[in-house]
Amino acid sequence: MKQIVITGLGATTPLGGDVASTWSAMLASQSGVRALTEPWAEDLSVRIAGHVSQDPSEKIDRVQARRLDRNTQLALIAAQEAWLDAGLGLGEANTIDPERLAVCLGTGIGGLHTLLGNWDVYKDKGPRRVSPFTIPMLMANASAANVGLLVNAAAAVHAPVSACASSNEALSLAVDQIRLGRADIIVAGGTEATIHPLPIGAFAQMQALSKRNDDPAGASRPWDKGRDGFVLSEGSAVLVLESLEHARARGAKIYGTLAGAGISDDNHDIVQPEPSGHGQAQAMIKALRESGLSASDIRHVNAHGTSTPQGDVTEAHSIRLALGAATDQVVVTSTKSMTGHLLGAAGALETLATVLALRDRVVPPTINLSDPEEGLDLDIAANEPRPLPEGDLAALNNSFGFGGHNVAVAVTNENVTA
Repeated sequence: MKQIVITGLGATTPLGGDVASTWSAMLASQSGVRALTEPWAEDLSVRIAGHVSQDPSEKIDRVQARRLDRNTQLALIAAQEAWLDAGLGLGEANTIDPERLAVCLGTGIGGLHTLLGNWDVYKDKGPRRVSPFTIPMLMANASAANVGLLVNAAAAVHAPVSACASSNEALSLAVDQIRLGRADIIVAGGTEATIHPLPIGAFAQMQALSKRNDDPAGASRPWDKGRDGFVLSEGSAVLVLESLEHARARGAKIYGTLAGAGISDDNHDIVQPEPSGHGQAQAMIKALRESGLSASDIRHVNAHGTSTPQGDVTEAHSIRLALGAATDQVVVTSTKSMTGHLLGAAGALETLATVLALRDRVVPPTINLSDPEEGLDLDIAANEPRPLPEGDLAALNNSFGFGGHNVAVAVTNENVTA
């Protein structure tokens, strides 16, 4: 099948305002989780979260920002970095044929701040004070559409919504679109901005969030016996994907190859994973099959690893179920231990980290893992980065979402030029 390569990376996260600072912080075992100091957080049972480290107001013009929900602002920041990193121009300097350029950008929830903010305005001041930009700001496809306008994409603009699997589903869709000949180059990834009292309160009522308010940096602790839930975070991560032929024709640098993806559904429960891990394993197996890889080719898995009691154990079993005896040669990590959970943007950020792990031959750590759950049967990069061997490398990144959505993305260091 047609090879799809990664030629640009962009991100804004709780660890850094761009890819370089985010990756450096990961390798330094830093946490981006902080205490919430806003007055609205005082009455919440959970008062920690992962705000982006650089406020979007530092990069988005004030007038433009008033017409964009926060999640779209974050998406534009990450997309512009990825586009420029790919050696491409904007406006008149953009030489890409718009009819061969697409966008696939996922989100789990969409323009939540706009929706709830304007509802407050409606209640307090009446309907005439509601912003006329409310609908184009809150709609779930707003971020994808605005990124499409930024890069002048006319082939298609897609906005997958599959909870925490959204952005890896966007990457999977992008691969399919290029292989089907519908585009030569696609800007793909995800964005999320839901740090707000309502979702925090709602997730807390589900017993899904960590309540380690006195230890924000230690709250996200995948596979640790003391884990008590995930940490809600915000951010965006974007990758520029191209056919190998298109990338080579324009002399682009290449970070790696997005070899394929696998998608499945648990068909079990709206929020809980199917306990055996069968559906998750099927996503990984499908990703291997589509990529032409075998389990023995995999050297690294960036896990979904959210720090929830049931989810972490289920995924440990599903990795072993998918890879079998080859699991023994795989270094597993969860970068959510440092970033918290970016919901719909999580998969793209973790795929980005997987690409850089193969490029630099180093796996970022799972921090806060002081007392591992028994019976995991995984080699986890606990608390310190771990080196990867020389030679050809392949890795998987997992994303699992409410609704039973499972997506696994396979990445290799084939064709790397950067």
